[in-house]
Amino acid sequence: MNPKEIFLCSICNVTSGNCAEDCKYCTQSSHYNTNVPTYKNKPIEDILHEARSLKEYGALGFCLVTSGRGLDSKKCEYIAQAARAIKEADLGLHIIACCGRADLDSLKYLKANGVDSYNHNLETSKNFFPQVCSTHTWSERFETCENALKAELGLCSGGIFGLGESWEDRIDMLKTLQILTPHSSPINFYIANPNLPIKAPKLSKEEALDCVALAREFLPKTRLMIAGGREHIFGEDQKKLFECGINAVVLGDYLTTKGEAPKNDVDRILLYGYTPATSCH
Repeated sequence: MNPKEIFLCSICNVTSGNCAEDCKYCTQSSHYNTNVPTYKNKPIEDILHEARSLKEYGALGFCLVTSGRGLDSKKCEYIAQAARAIKEADLGLHIIACCGRADLDSLKYLKANGVDSYNHNLETSKNFFPQVCSTHTWSERFETCENALKAELGLCSGGIFGLGESWEDRIDMLKTLQILTPHSSPINFYIANPNLPIKAPKLSKEEALDCVALAREFLPKTRLMIAGGREHIFGEDQKKLFECGINAVVLGDYLTTKGEAPKNDVDRILLYGYTPATSCH
């Protein structure tokens, strides 16, 4: 990886909200009245429109994200259909699926239908996870990451900092990611919501940068992707994130949170002396 190149990836929230899981950090959980948009199976033409739009700004990765615990047969076929449509459009995008728990056969099917990588975040350490979710286990998450590797998909896995976890928890999560060796690791910072149970204080810029530097130390060859929470903590002054090891950015909107206008992100990257990557390799 060229240290002066920044990989741009975009998220397409293809199903939103109404999730039965009780993850205390997630606005899409039906357990909390967060009033996020709810819909199921965004039309394929809308997905293609988003893919083309983000590609124009230099996005190389395009992630199809579904709410809910896992990948059942109907959801698997829908994601496969979307992936095939994007590949047939010849946009040159690296397609990522992010659909929760997934078995090996389902992941092999997605790969056969055009999906290049699977995203499933550990979120936090094994010991701390029961504090933020009770409806599924951390081990289930780890198993899905292993399944993605067995299916010979690229693995994208990271976590959230600022949930109230300790530094020991952060190190434990990073040690586990080190074992999984994901090609990409999303770094998220928790954004408090009055309707979510987690009331942890907002991370300072200094602590957030320390988290990034620690992630780079444990994952020297992994693409570290700054994702949710960067605008919340850093505002317009994001240069130090890249100096601490960030070499990938989520371009545009997040799942239920507005992001930067894509052009603004690209302009900022150029201003800092970096260039958008032109290849996934």
